[in-house]
Amino acid sequence: YELLQSGPTQLTVFNLLGESIELLVSEDQSAGVYRIEWDASHYASGIYFYRLQASNFVQTKKMVLLK
Repeated sequence: YELLQSGPTQLTVFNLLGESIELLVSEDQSAGVYRIEWDASHYASGIYFYRLQASNFVQTKKMVLLK
């Protein structure tokens, strides 16, 4: 993901029920490009959502986990 400005950042993974299952990032980050790898070895294949919150920006997207 890319941050255009510095600020508090959270990256969270949710299951289909909307339950937060993993908090990947929760810290102040500088503007720039970041890469996060999620170790999903203990989760079942299926559809998950991730939400990126950075300053005033919030975006939620769907992802598919295939094993």
